[in-house]
Amino acid sequence: MNLEAENQYLGVDWGEKRIGLALADVETKMPLPFKTINSLKELLAVLDEENIALIVIGTPRKMAGEAANNPLYLSFLKELKAKTEVKVVEIDERLSSKGADALIGSAKDKAGRDEIAAAIFLQTYLDRL
Repeated sequence: MNLEAENQYLGVDWGEKRIGLALADVETKMPLPFKTINSLKELLAVLDEENIALIVIGTPRKMAGEAANNPLYLSFLKELKAKTEVKVVEIDERLSSKGADALIGSAKDKAGRDEIAAAIFLQTYLDRL
């Protein structure tokens, strides 16, 4: 990967069935829902295709704030970090799906919901920069 060409942030809303993605340009820092994928292999392809500079992944947490310690998520995260040199930043994803539901008005569109949730916590991260 050409380091000078890395020009996007990637928000990742991990789920056991789907992985929602959102992209934000490093200059404008405006995240947009991108697409929904189903595997780490697909995510690694996106990293190369979209010239990703940073990954912001939503970390499952209990409502009280402590880590949910989901073994499937932890395995996914470990494998992601082992298979890419792109920096991975974890961010609290609590209530991002509820926020996505409020924006789309319905939980029926699960794929869109996951992408919007990824955009929500990517925006949270970018606002902190």
